[in-house]
Amino acid sequence: MSSAEQFQNDTLRPILKAQNELLVALFRHYLQKRKIAFERFSPEDQLAHIEQIIRKDLQFRSLLLGTIVGHLSPAQYLIFLQDEEELNRRTINMLIRRLQSQLVAA
Repeated sequence: MSSAEQFQNDTLRPILKAQNELLVALFRHYLQKRKIAFERFSPEDQLAHIEQIIRKDLQFRSLLLGTIVGHLSPAQYLIFLQDEEELNRRTINMLIRRLQSQLVAA
C-alpha cells in the first residue's frame, strides 16, 4: 500500500465521512444558487453532472478541498503537502463518488 493510499484510508476517508452532511449541503446550495434543475436530469446525467461540476468549477472544487484539508492537524498537513497533487486527486475522486452515491436517484 502506497503512503498516499495509507493517508487516504487513515486520514482523509474519516474526515469525508465526518463532514458528509456539510459536503452534501454545499453541493445542494451550489445547485440552488446556479438554478440547476438537478432533479430533472436522468440518473446517468446526474452522475455526469456531479463529476463535471467538481472537476470544472475550480472555485467550488477549492471550497470542497478546503473543507476537508481544514480538518487536518498540523502534523497531518505536513504529510499531506509531501504528496499534495496525488492526495488532492484522491480526495476529489472520493468526493465525487460520495456525492454521486447519495444524490442520484437510483
